[in-house]
Amino acid sequence: MKFIIQRVTQAKCEVNNVVTGQIQKGFCVLIGISETDNEHIADKMMKKLLGMRIFSDANGKTNLSLQDVDGELLLISQFTLYADCRKGNRPSFVHAGNPELAKRLYEYIINQCKLQVPVVQTGIFGADMRITLTNDGPFTIVLDSEELNL
Repeated sequence: MKFIIQRVTQAKCEVNNVVTGQIQKGFCVLIGISETDNEHIADKMMKKLLGMRIFSDANGKTNLSLQDVDGELLLISQFTLYADCRKGNRPSFVHAGNPELAKRLYEYIINQCKLQVPVVQTGIFGADMRITLTNDGPFTIVLDSEELNL
Protein backbone atom coordinates (compact mmCIF):
# COMPACT_ATOMS: atom_id res chain seq x y z
CA MET A 1 0.00 0.00 0.00
CA LYS A 2 1.22 3.47 -0.81
CA PHE A 3 0.07 6.81 0.56
CA ILE A 4 1.25 10.09 -0.94
CA ILE A 5 0.48 12.61 1.81
CA GLN A 6 0.40 16.26 0.88
CA ARG A 7 -0.01 18.88 3.59
CA VAL A 8 -2.47 21.37 2.11
CA THR A 9 -4.20 24.63 2.88
CA GLN A 10 -7.03 23.51 0.58
CA ALA A 11 -7.80 20.65 -1.80
CA LYS A 12 -10.69 19.67 -4.03
CA CYS A 13 -11.74 16.69 -6.17
CA GLU A 14 -14.08 17.08 -9.14
CA VAL A 15 -15.68 14.46 -11.37
CA ASN A 16 -17.48 15.73 -14.48
CA ASN A 17 -17.26 19.30 -13.10
CA VAL A 18 -19.03 18.25 -9.88
CA VAL A 19 -17.17 18.60 -6.57
CA THR A 20 -17.05 15.21 -4.82
CA GLY A 21 -14.80 16.28 -1.98
CA GLN A 22 -13.30 19.50 -0.70
CA ILE A 23 -11.21 20.33 2.38
CA GLN A 24 -9.38 23.21 3.96
CA LYS A 25 -6.24 22.72 6.10
CA GLY A 26 -5.23 19.08 6.26
CA PHE A 27 -3.95 16.22 4.14
CA CYS A 28 -4.72 15.30 0.56
CA VAL A 29 -3.82 11.61 0.42
CA LEU A 30 -3.37 9.64 -2.79
CA ILE A 31 -3.90 5.95 -2.00
CA GLY A 32 -2.46 3.10 -4.03
CA ILE A 33 -3.43 -0.47 -3.21
CA SER A 34 -1.54 -3.55 -4.33
CA GLU A 35 -2.73 -7.11 -4.78
CA THR A 36 -1.06 -8.19 -1.51
CA ASP A 37 -2.67 -5.52 0.70
CA ASN A 38 -5.24 -6.22 3.42
CA GLU A 39 -7.02 -4.56 6.38
CA HIS A 40 -4.06 -5.19 8.71
CA ILE A 41 -1.73 -3.25 6.41
CA ALA A 42 -4.38 -0.53 5.97
CA ASP A 43 -4.71 -0.18 9.76
CA LYS A 44 -0.96 0.27 10.17
CA MET A 45 -0.79 2.79 7.33
CA MET A 46 -3.71 4.80 8.77
CA LYS A 47 -2.11 4.82 12.21
CA LYS A 48 1.06 6.24 10.67
CA LEU A 49 -0.92 8.75 8.57
CA LEU A 50 -3.04 10.04 11.43
CA GLY A 51 -0.06 10.25 13.78
CA MET A 52 2.15 12.09 11.29
CA ARG A 53 3.39 15.29 12.98
CA ILE A 54 4.06 17.59 10.03
CA PHE A 55 2.15 20.74 10.96
CA SER A 56 4.06 23.65 12.50
CA ASP A 57 3.74 24.48 16.18
CA ALA A 58 4.00 27.99 17.68
CA ASN A 59 7.80 27.85 17.27
CA GLY A 60 7.64 26.90 13.60
CA LYS A 61 8.71 23.28 14.25
CA THR A 62 6.89 20.45 12.49
CA ASN A 63 5.51 18.99 15.67
CA LEU A 64 1.71 18.85 15.36
CA SER A 65 -0.54 16.10 14.01
CA LEU A 66 -3.72 16.35 11.95
CA GLN A 67 -5.78 16.06 15.13
CA ASP A 68 -3.75 18.78 16.88
CA VAL A 69 -4.69 21.31 14.16
CA ASP A 70 -8.27 20.11 13.58
CA GLY A 71 -7.17 19.11 10.08
CA GLU A 72 -9.29 17.53 7.40
CA LEU A 73 -8.69 14.65 4.98
CA LEU A 74 -9.25 14.31 1.25
CA LEU A 75 -8.73 10.64 0.30
CA ILE A 76 -8.20 9.81 -3.38
CA SER A 77 -7.76 6.32 -4.85
CA GLN A 78 -4.90 6.20 -7.35
CA PHE A 79 -3.85 2.86 -8.83
CA THR A 80 -1.15 4.59 -10.89
CA LEU A 81 1.02 4.73 -7.76
CA TYR A 82 1.85 1.13 -8.69
CA ALA A 83 3.10 1.98 -12.17
CA ASP A 84 6.06 -0.15 -13.21
CA CYS A 85 8.18 1.93 -15.57
CA ARG A 86 11.24 -0.31 -15.80
CA LYS A 87 10.59 -1.47 -19.37
CA GLY A 88 9.70 0.73 -22.30
CA ASN A 89 7.78 3.97 -22.12
CA ARG A 90 4.32 2.65 -21.35
CA PRO A 91 3.83 1.89 -17.64
CA SER A 92 2.56 -1.49 -16.52
CA PHE A 93 0.08 -1.70 -13.67
CA VAL A 94 0.33 -5.42 -12.92
CA HIS A 95 1.25 -4.71 -9.29
CA ALA A 96 -1.87 -2.63 -8.62
CA GLY A 97 -4.63 -4.41 -6.72
CA ASN A 98 -7.56 -5.74 -8.69
CA PRO A 99 -10.46 -3.27 -8.70
CA GLU A 100 -12.66 -5.30 -6.34
CA LEU A 101 -9.95 -5.60 -3.68
CA ALA A 102 -8.78 -2.01 -4.14
CA LYS A 103 -12.29 -0.57 -3.85
CA ARG A 104 -13.03 -2.62 -0.74
CA LEU A 105 -9.82 -1.49 0.97
CA TYR A 106 -10.26 2.14 -0.15
CA GLU A 107 -13.76 2.17 1.37
CA TYR A 108 -12.40 0.49 4.51
CA ILE A 109 -9.77 3.26 4.86
CA ILE A 110 -12.43 5.95 4.38
CA ASN A 111 -14.72 4.43 7.00
CA GLN A 112 -11.92 3.93 9.54
CA CYS A 113 -10.63 7.49 9.05
CA LYS A 114 -14.15 8.85 9.59
CA LEU A 115 -14.09 7.30 13.06
CA GLN A 116 -11.11 9.48 14.00
CA VAL A 117 -11.26 12.61 11.83
CA PRO A 118 -14.37 14.85 11.82
CA VAL A 119 -14.01 15.92 8.16
CA VAL A 120 -13.17 13.20 5.62
CA GLN A 121 -13.89 13.90 1.96
CA THR A 122 -13.22 11.62 -1.01
CA GLY A 123 -12.94 11.19 -4.71
CA ILE A 124 -14.87 8.50 -6.57
CA PHE A 125 -13.18 5.14 -6.99
CA GLY A 126 -12.29 4.46 -10.62
CA ALA A 127 -13.53 7.82 -11.88
CA ASP A 128 -11.64 10.31 -14.05
CA MET A 129 -10.95 12.87 -11.33
CA ARG A 130 -9.52 16.39 -11.31
CA ILE A 131 -7.61 17.19 -8.14
CA THR A 132 -6.65 20.77 -7.30
CA LEU A 133 -4.76 21.70 -4.17
CA THR A 134 -2.47 24.17 -2.53
CA ASN A 135 0.46 22.22 -1.11
CA ASP A 136 1.56 23.90 2.11
CA GLY A 137 5.34 24.09 2.30
CA PRO A 138 5.43 22.25 -0.07
CA PHE A 139 5.30 19.27 2.23
CA THR A 140 4.86 15.81 0.70
CA ILE A 141 5.52 12.46 2.39
CA VAL A 142 5.55 9.04 0.71
CA LEU A 143 4.45 6.13 2.90
CA ASP A 144 5.04 2.69 1.41
CA SER A 145 4.00 -0.36 3.42
CA GLU A 146 6.93 -2.26 1.86
CA GLU A 147 9.33 0.18 3.54
CA LEU A 148 7.65 0.32 6.95
CA ASN A 149 8.04 -2.24 9.69
CA LEU A 150 4.47 -3.50 9.54
